[in-house]
Amino acid sequence: MPEYEFVDVYVPRGTPRKEATRLLTDHAEYGHWELDRMTLYRDGSRRARLRRRIIRQVRATW
Repeated sequence: MPEYEFVDVYVPRGTPRKEATRLLTDHAEYGHWELDRMTLYRDGSRRARLRRRIIRQVRATW
């Protein structure tokens, strides 16, 4: 089973949807993150949990 690392990105209330989309797209494109979960709170703020796979290097034993 793959291992993932997570990061939470908080988007405050009043942030336009287009700007929030751009922020998440930048994280995905340059940091190799993918969207795991998006939570919309009652006050209009959003929390996005991003994840990326941890790739472990296996030491070569020659």
